[in-house]
Amino acid sequence: MTADQAEKTAPWTLRAPTALLVLADGTMIEGFGLGATGVADGEVCFNTAMTGYQEILTDPSYAGQIVTFTFPHIGNVGVNDEDVETVNMAAASGVRGLVLQAEITDPSNFRATKHFDAWLKARGIVGICGIDTRALTARIRDKGMPNAVIAHAPDGKFDVEALKKRAAAIPSMDGLDLVPGVTAAQRYDWDETTWTLGQGYGRQTAPTRKVVALDFGVKRNILRLLADAGCAVTVVPATTSAEEILAMKPDGVFLSNGPGDPAATGEYSVPTIKKLLDAKVPTFGICLGHQMMALAVGAKTKKMHQGHHGANHPVMDYTTGKVEIVSMNHGFAVDVDTLPKNAKETHRSLFDGSNCGIALDDRPAFSVQHHPEASPGPQDSHYLFARFVEMMDKAKN
Repeated sequence: MTADQAEKTAPWTLRAPTALLVLADGTMIEGFGLGATGVADGEVCFNTAMTGYQEILTDPSYAGQIVTFTFPHIGNVGVNDEDVETVNMAAASGVRGLVLQAEITDPSNFRATKHFDAWLKARGIVGICGIDTRALTARIRDKGMPNAVIAHAPDGKFDVEALKKRAAAIPSMDGLDLVPGVTAAQRYDWDETTWTLGQGYGRQTAPTRKVVALDFGVKRNILRLLADAGCAVTVVPATTSAEEILAMKPDGVFLSNGPGDPAATGEYSVPTIKKLLDAKVPTFGICLGHQMMALAVGAKTKKMHQGHHGANHPVMDYTTGKVEIVSMNHGFAVDVDTLPKNAKETHRSLFDGSNCGIALDDRPAFSVQHHPEASPGPQDSHYLFARFVEMMDKAKN
């Protein structure tokens, strides 16, 4: 055994820390570095999902955040090129860093093509392990999501005071428009359908409906499910005008997920969405798209204490009377008390009672806060894509 191997296999208590997590209040947590070296900062959240870490870390909605995984075994199935959710590869990854309890083991899965640590390095994601993630999660639940700096230096040398100052200076997520960093640079068409074991991804060759997707940081699997539903999808940048979208004569408009404060993004997107709704184009929104629709009809959004991040969230669908288990990822929510009379609540979180869906009475439009594309997460909400298709077909006929 080499000295380096001995160092890596030594008990954590006998090893010098090579990474730090420094919270905005000055709290310093020592651990061991993984992934890229260097320093990154962001808002610390926790995610309770037990699977799908690659999809989580490539979800543009996590831009500006450091993800703490509560599940201990992250990285043990490796990574592959098929489970990346980022469409805009120029943005690489919105995630600033990750926090783990256990070290990364060698991959043990037939789909793995790369070690998780090597993948983190290639994408420039700074990580730390050896952390009591239960204690950090409890802290977030008690005090809210803190800003923090995550630093990885193999030699274990840090300018702690500089890191503390940097952490204290990180701006709040309130008021941050992070969409420009993850939206499409230009218009493009999408025809890839969902993945099948042994076959990979397919292609939609006979679409019967045309959908324009307004990209606030869209995930690949959302576009795949739209293609599965028989849609020819054209993705457009977040700043695309309503006139440009309407000129494309879509059967429907999709408002995508994305990061940041919805009120900040709404400065330029809400006027566009208002015009689309007034034109009575069938409209479907997910996550940030849900918040954008709510803002467009006059409602307000608010920052959540700890947010919702996981794949095990129970949501009531009042239109069916059924409870769904869904995937969640958001730090802002629609204030249900501010919804206008023409917007009815269709979904609600059974964890904290926050709003998770609306539908308009006077226009063909609905949206949900959760992620029905199930990547990662359960597939209970796949029916929402069929509901969108039914709405478009009804409008056409």
